[in-house]
Amino acid sequence: MPPKYHIETASVPNRYPTITRSGVIAWEEGCLKCPRCVKRECVYGVYDKRNLDSRLMLDSLDSLCKDCFRCVQNCPNRLIHKGLNPEYKKLGDAYWTPEIITKLWYQAETGRIPVSGAGYGGPFSGPGFDAMWTDMSEIVRPTRDGIHGREYISTQVDLGRKHKALAFDREGRLLTRPYPLVEIPLPIIFDLLPWSPPRDRINHALLRSAQGLDTLAVIAQQDWNPSLKKYAAHVLLYLTGDPADLDPEELEKLRIVEIPDGPRVLERRQRLKDLKPDLLVAVRLPLNAGGAERALELTQDGLEILHVTADEFGREQGPEPLAIKDRMKAIHLHLVRFGVRDQITILAGGGVAMAEHMAKLIICGADAVALDIPLLIALECRVCRRCAVGIPCPVTIDQMYPPRGEARIRNLVAGWHNQLLEVMGAMGIREARRLRGEMGRAMFFEDLEQEVFARLGQRS
Repeated sequence: MPPKYHIETASVPNRYPTITRSGVIAWEEGCLKCPRCVKRECVYGVYDKRNLDSRLMLDSLDSLCKDCFRCVQNCPNRLIHKGLNPEYKKLGDAYWTPEIITKLWYQAETGRIPVSGAGYGGPFSGPGFDAMWTDMSEIVRPTRDGIHGREYISTQVDLGRKHKALAFDREGRLLTRPYPLVEIPLPIIFDLLPWSPPRDRINHALLRSAQGLDTLAVIAQQDWNPSLKKYAAHVLLYLTGDPADLDPEELEKLRIVEIPDGPRVLERRQRLKDLKPDLLVAVRLPLNAGGAERALELTQDGLEILHVTADEFGREQGPEPLAIKDRMKAIHLHLVRFGVRDQITILAGGGVAMAEHMAKLIICGADAVALDIPLLIALECRVCRRCAVGIPCPVTIDQMYPPRGEARIRNLVAGWHNQLLEVMGAMGIREARRLRGEMGRAMFFEDLEQEVFARLGQRS
């Protein structure tokens, strides 16, 4: 049994003041000039540390406040109040909500799992991943604890094609030639970013993180440069040009190359295989209504890795788009129906915003999950998308020191890894490979709705 995979973390404070949900409103008019002002009695010294951040023109008070409400309750003239921070409401959008962004910031800063002492107070159903629940029936067993070491839970996954069966001779020697495989210790890779400021330092931070975590980062061919050669073993190069344009010396160091789907995809794959026979070739497939049929076709053509991608909101292309969890279920079950699911590796990404989304997408049939926007948020992105239209980043992500970015991404992944261990432990599953496609251990709103309401109005 391999040693337990563990990610070391260390606190990495934000460079800019954290935008918190609530803001402090302190009225000066009407102050009684008490000799013992509640502001000076703040146990956290918030009012003493208060200053203006000239870069963002924000008051640091809100980010320092610990929400103990002592000053609010003890001010004799009720001049101090807490209200919803207007800057908080501006964060992100309807999908990448302020709550998600601030939780990802917390994980990137601390490496810990965010916990709400008041429990979950949101809706119990919604679109996409919110319409799915995991079976946590084994949570009552104290030995199901992968984080604290009382039980071994493996999160390792294999990338590559697998044989349907193996052949041996009479002496027990293996006759079947094994396919090349790449093992990663957790079911996460880093995907292309949908938008970002200039990516030189960002790519260095991503690749340093991928190297330290022993996983892979997708790098576009146009971003590839000599300074990234040292990370080649952890690069998943997205090749949009001619395979012959690759430097043979650089190709020799790469383990996986990804190409876009298209009419000549098999020809391009073969050209790469001719250049390096043990190279793994993945095909990037944007999700749409024909995704299941296309996945089957590529699997039967001998494809090794399929990388299915949704948009940044977790939706496929088309007039009535399905959520990625629904399309991933359809692809997985279609391949199962034809008896070829175990032969191919499927990476899936797009709209994966929280650790629970990662676990749910694997349950829906993915072997591993590709992260994109959470990596930007780990680097303190506000999801304002200004960089997408050429406006400078308000938090200068492009100027971040790569080792600092690496540490924050490492913290984020550590938090997600621990949450995956908790989910698997609570489900009684000790192997990430076993979690894939385990839909019988999950509940889907649409299935429950059909089961409960289908008979209404029918006569027995």
